[in-house]
Amino acid sequence: MKVVMKFGGSSLANASRIKNVARIVRRFSENNKIVVVASAIDDATDRLLEIGEEAQKGEISKARNLLSKLNSVHLSIGRKIGARSTSKELLSKIGKLNLELERTVEGISQLRELTPRSRDYLLSFGERLSTPIVTAAFRTSGLKARAFTGAEAGITTDENFGEAKPLTEISYHQIRRSIEPSLARKEIPIVTGFIAATVEGSITTLGRGGSDYTASLLGAALDAEEIWIWTDVDGLMTADPRIVKKATVLSNVSFGEALELSYFGAKMMHPRALLPAVQKRIPVRIRNSSKPAREGTLVSANEGDNGGKVVKAISMIPSVGIVMVSGTGMMGAPGVAAKVFQTFGMNNVNVMMISQGSSEATISCVIARKDTEKAVRALQLALLGQGYVEKVGAERDACIIAVVGSGMKGTPGVAARIFGAVARRKINVRMVAQGSSEYNVSFVVPEGRGPDAVRAIHEEFGLGT
Repeated sequence: MKVVMKFGGSSLANASRIKNVARIVRRFSENNKIVVVASAIDDATDRLLEIGEEAQKGEISKARNLLSKLNSVHLSIGRKIGARSTSKELLSKIGKLNLELERTVEGISQLRELTPRSRDYLLSFGERLSTPIVTAAFRTSGLKARAFTGAEAGITTDENFGEAKPLTEISYHQIRRSIEPSLARKEIPIVTGFIAATVEGSITTLGRGGSDYTASLLGAALDAEEIWIWTDVDGLMTADPRIVKKATVLSNVSFGEALELSYFGAKMMHPRALLPAVQKRIPVRIRNSSKPAREGTLVSANEGDNGGKVVKAISMIPSVGIVMVSGTGMMGAPGVAAKVFQTFGMNNVNVMMISQGSSEATISCVIARKDTEKAVRALQLALLGQGYVEKVGAERDACIIAVVGSGMKGTPGVAARIFGAVARRKINVRMVAQGSSEYNVSFVVPEGRGPDAVRAIHEEFGLGT
């Protein structure tokens, strides 16, 4: 079987965890052809972004101090990873990359400029440093391994730096040409997650869920039988175990359910990253690298019957706000909604939920709480005084509850049970939305009551049994 395995930063946080990754791959390599995708070590990407921001502000001493700490982390792990035969080569590689990184930071500081292009180049060092370390760990454990950057593996993107879009057909052809000879030699290719390159060779990053996206692209290009995402949880769960003590691991989830859960904060691949696997119908398995014997959650095209339960999982997104645009002049007036969402887009505000009554007198949108003031000001400037909108307001005490399950489709009475369970806890529902897929019922409640709502629905549908 051909399997693409992606290991996240938590699975690569230190030398012992990296050695554990090598043991996992060794265990499964006997009967499988394996391609590995490696994320940056632990929180290295966040640290690199912080370094870049300090350098841009001219705080070069702070940037250098942070950089020194990050360099020390990689060198320390490198010393603990490599055998004598590989240690000198590995430390030399890390040293060269650290020197290149230092020059990059100095350049940002001198120019006082951190463009999307230079930010991508800076952030690429996380994976470019982790992959040689992981490769050395594999070789020390007796595995034949070869490191590839995303560009060397063949992943080619457009020039949308920060969230580049892969040129799929070109990438698939080049991935096969780069990776398949390595597999034929019984090597384990280890590919940097998150980063790729333009046709001209400029480094790009794939944005949110980037390493998962890399794994999905490789799996689709190589016609893998499965894609395994190794993380720090046992799989997708019926609810956040910190909220619901009786939450259980889901053994199977459909692609449609997974997409809904990923939008609403579950530890799942980002929807964008999941797309190549969905298109090629390649199952994705979520597994815990600390407990590799466990099967985790299988995400596939098969919806299953969920043991007769109509609801599969409940998720909660905290720290959101509701922005409301209202006015009697909006009724029957074309273009008002378009102006609202155009204003959100121009101000880089992501809309998570939308609700509009049939009267058309009010549009309510759920956005991140941190963006509420910016959104209200922008909408007031764009809409007030034109005869359509009379008021733009916001509520900041809110969270989203998402109830997901393919069994809800066409099943009468599900909404009644959901809102009945919430009402019995005396929780006020502020806003409701349901997509045409019927896989998801989402609603907004005060943030302090969010956990109670999750527990009430979890109990109502018997998800802990």
